[in-house]
Amino acid sequence: MKGQQAAREKDLMLRSRRAVSWLLPGLFVKRWVLTSALGLLLALLGAAIWADLKPIYWIVETLTWLLGAITTVLPRSITGPLVVVIGAALVLWGQSRSFGSIQQALAPDKDTVLVDALRAKSKLNRGPNIVAIGGGTGLSTLLSGLKRYSSNITAIVTVADDGGSSGVLRRELGVQPPGDIRNCLAALSTEEPLLTRLFQYRFSAGSGLEGHSFGNLFLSALSAITGNLETAITASSRVLAVQGQVVPATNADVQLWAELENGQRIEGESAIGKAPSPIVRLGCLPEQPPALPRALEAISIADLIILGPGSLYTSLLPNLLVPELVGAIQRSRAPKLYICNLMTQPGETDGLDVVGHLRAIEAQLASLGINQKLFSAVLAQNELGQSQLVKHYKSRGAEPVHCDKRALTAKGYEVMQAPLQGSRPQATLRHDPRSLALAVMRFYRKYKRNAQ
Repeated sequence: MKGQQAAREKDLMLRSRRAVSWLLPGLFVKRWVLTSALGLLLALLGAAIWADLKPIYWIVETLTWLLGAITTVLPRSITGPLVVVIGAALVLWGQSRSFGSIQQALAPDKDTVLVDALRAKSKLNRGPNIVAIGGGTGLSTLLSGLKRYSSNITAIVTVADDGGSSGVLRRELGVQPPGDIRNCLAALSTEEPLLTRLFQYRFSAGSGLEGHSFGNLFLSALSAITGNLETAITASSRVLAVQGQVVPATNADVQLWAELENGQRIEGESAIGKAPSPIVRLGCLPEQPPALPRALEAISIADLIILGPGSLYTSLLPNLLVPELVGAIQRSRAPKLYICNLMTQPGETDGLDVVGHLRAIEAQLASLGINQKLFSAVLAQNELGQSQLVKHYKSRGAEPVHCDKRALTAKGYEVMQAPLQGSRPQATLRHDPRSLALAVMRFYRKYKRNAQ
């Protein structure tokens, strides 16, 4: 019995807090409640004027008689506060029940209370304008963490992939590779998890279907229907209730090529990822592909611009082959942050430390005539200790990316290190979305404080 009473009291307190939550700033509820109340009063006043003001006299006389009768029983010092409390309680109760009914009508199966959802959405809408540039699993990992802090996110994604399901669809249907874009859409989705899982589902059998993901096929079909990938992404974003926007780096059919240290030239993103010799130069056909206006607009209003994490030569640098994008980044006054990988990638970044990664970015920019540090701040992993997982990666040719903070600082870089792989044991050495996003937001808040 006592347990039930305690549960009822707890539920009553929770309901009271939620009712009061509607009065918090930023929800844009109070103004409309007051507007409705004012409208009701004006409607009553109009009706009274229409009726030759007689109802007003009757109401005033009735209220005068009623108040006189009440105050003869209880003094004004008690009656006034009591009526105020009862009136406020009725308003809060009525509004709470009204919004509860709206919640049941709009989302009967969701556990999130409407006021909590509105507060969260209001907070996200006030978040910074973030532009994240890259591709592969690194970018989608970053986005899934950042969407907890802002809904004003733009992911600019490379479209140079020519391997796997994306490569097959690109060759057979002539569409831009949808794989990295699909991952980013899923990462920013706020829709039901089942719908996101469907979008990421990969067929494991079937003639012609094996290896393809449903999302890749969906985007390819939409591209054919709408005429281009950009429109297909917009339609998919509505289906998945994407928090932000995903934009291809270019609408051109880009083919990557790389010159190696041994003088060999290889073509194709999948071949570059397995280069037999260090890469000295990266390029693409057609040269100087155009950027999409939405990407340039997002960069122009950005509060923070991020490059990485991701494969250096196949996910990050291809975006810097679009001169208009680079020019827009150069003109932006927003802080620019480069996020380095945790481990080197065999065949692509063998032996490169953080300085080596940045040197490759600087060389790419120099080929466009830019001899300044475009990304002057660096976020890197704390030194990884010895573990069975690290030993496993080393046995496969990967090494932890070493961060020489002193050397980077001497070169004029601002360096921030954090445990980006997270604290929980994992089967792979990858960035943890929450740890990564937390470190990024700490960098941004520090920048804002210093700028004030």
